[in-house]
Amino acid sequence: MQTTSSRLLSLDVLRGITIAGMILVNNPGSWQHIYTPLQHARWDGLTPTDLVFPFFMFIMGVSIYLSYKKFDFRFSHQTCLKLVRRSLLLFLIGLFLNYFGLFCRTLASLRIEEIALGQKWLIAATDILPDLRIMGVLQRLALASLLASMITLCLRRKALPWLIGGILVVYGIGMIAAGSLTLNDENIVGVVDRAVLGTSHMYKLHGINFEPEGLLSTLPCIAHVLIGVVVGRFIDTQHHTDKIRKLFLFGTVLLFAGLLLQYALPINKSLWSSTYVLVTCGLASLLFGLLIWLIDIKGWRRGWVFFESFGINPMAIFVIGGILTTLIGNIGFTFHEQHTSLKGFVYDTLLVPYAGYELGSLLFALLFVGICWGISYILYRKNIYIKI
Repeated sequence: MQTTSSRLLSLDVLRGITIAGMILVNNPGSWQHIYTPLQHARWDGLTPTDLVFPFFMFIMGVSIYLSYKKFDFRFSHQTCLKLVRRSLLLFLIGLFLNYFGLFCRTLASLRIEEIALGQKWLIAATDILPDLRIMGVLQRLALASLLASMITLCLRRKALPWLIGGILVVYGIGMIAAGSLTLNDENIVGVVDRAVLGTSHMYKLHGINFEPEGLLSTLPCIAHVLIGVVVGRFIDTQHHTDKIRKLFLFGTVLLFAGLLLQYALPINKSLWSSTYVLVTCGLASLLFGLLIWLIDIKGWRRGWVFFESFGINPMAIFVIGGILTTLIGNIGFTFHEQHTSLKGFVYDTLLVPYAGYELGSLLFALLFVGICWGISYILYRKNIYIKI
């Protein structure tokens, strides 16, 4: 924990927009009642929800450049050890969130009348291990950031675009050659994950054991973060006009390249296809350029507190939000002779009768975002920065 900060406001705001979006789309009142823009594309395609995670990975790349620029990108054993420790911690926190969610769901499903309290907790704590999902959002961030950071420190920066292009071309051609553009048991991405992780430790996507945050599909994620590193280099100038020009030009080229190439290689989040990388990084570059123009050039530095509060402690708020989600979804009580969870009570009893199913689901998500923002705002006001 630290209390310092000469920070880039536009980057904090972009990071805050992303974290707020993550919390919003991950916490509807009901997964059966969600407005279409707040759902992931079923397979191919892109919705606003599909922009949230890749935007954060892009931001992570920008932050990597700005962080290591302070040390002139010097590689050392101490830096390497620090990177490994941080990535391992991030991976373990993600694994804990998976475990905590599964533990609470299992605990809530066991009837206390039939099982002694101590035995109930023991069953919930141990019997879930064979079904524990290994990968997840934080786990992917841990792997991608570690490898992208090592590459940034060890490779000449002029060589980064060539490496990024090589990764995306090889991965894209590999997906096409392997016939792995559809969701089935023969998809090479799923085959690799089943061989390494095991089917019981994977996510089920539309009834098939397929890990959206899998191992092979982490390869283009490394390129994704490295694109953020390249953008970090673009904004490393005192001339705001140069920043905007480079960001808008770069973002437009990436966006149109991805849109044109999608006819051969569809935009697909679950595969993290190369076109998905191009389109989302293009859009992230354009939005970042817009924020720099508004905040740094036009001087509109007020009115961003909501997003800035999220942006200064993104990982901490994401983890806190994940824990709260699990708790309110599994802590229950009896209401009108029916068992309900805290989440079910707020959604079914307080929101649905007045707002309906879809709007009530959205209002619940917005309420949850507000709660998380309250926590982030307290940290913001106290100048507390929690580094994970």
